[in-house]
Amino acid sequence: MDALIFDVDDTLYDQLVPFRQAIEKNFSLGNLSVEALYLKSRQLSDAVFHLTEKGEMALLEMQIYRIQQALAFFGRTISRKEAIQFQQDYQFFQQHIHLIPDVESTLDFCLQKKIQLGIITNGPAQHQRNKLQQLQIERWLSPERIFISSEVGLAKPDVRIFNYVQKQLGLTKAVTYYCGDSLENDVLGAKNAGWQAIWSNRRHYPPKSQTYDYMLTAQHSLFAFVQAQVS
Repeated sequence: MDALIFDVDDTLYDQLVPFRQAIEKNFSLGNLSVEALYLKSRQLSDAVFHLTEKGEMALLEMQIYRIQQALAFFGRTISRKEAIQFQQDYQFFQQHIHLIPDVESTLDFCLQKKIQLGIITNGPAQHQRNKLQQLQIERWLSPERIFISSEVGLAKPDVRIFNYVQKQLGLTKAVTYYCGDSLENDVLGAKNAGWQAIWSNRRHYPPKSQTYDYMLTAQHSLFAFVQAQVS
């Protein structure tokens, strides 16, 4: 392992935490699982992400759509005003996120072993950079090692964004690892680029296909995995 590149959301930090806090502040779900609602909202936002990247759907409209439709899937109806309030609270709680401890240990180890670090993330530039600032990611890597889809003009799983990062950072395919939570965006994109793909599957999604090289669930340690690759 010469390089380890990360996704951001639900990879560096647990995205369910701010989502849960915003839900609990705004809605009473009864027996409905917050995690099930979260997974549905992620599925919905992923499905229309390309529209926001192309400017065909405003970011706020996507945010309203995903929470309204996620709740509607489970038989709940909320107004546009309620959806906006939820999104505002969700973004507030995202200002208080923290690195997953296992990820922090991994970053420390990579820095010590001089393993190249980087980030490839989809999303609006300022929104993603705000999260990275809250996570204090500059302790481990400099801004020029962070690649955001809206700045690059390419988005995962397009292999071109991986190729672009490879060229910018001088990476070698066979010894470059990419760690992300999305089988479609992160794993498939990295594999198509010829990188080693680590699927951070802490939510225990059922694999649709074994496109990944390595799968880590909540019972596995990324730190231990990286140590094993280096030793």
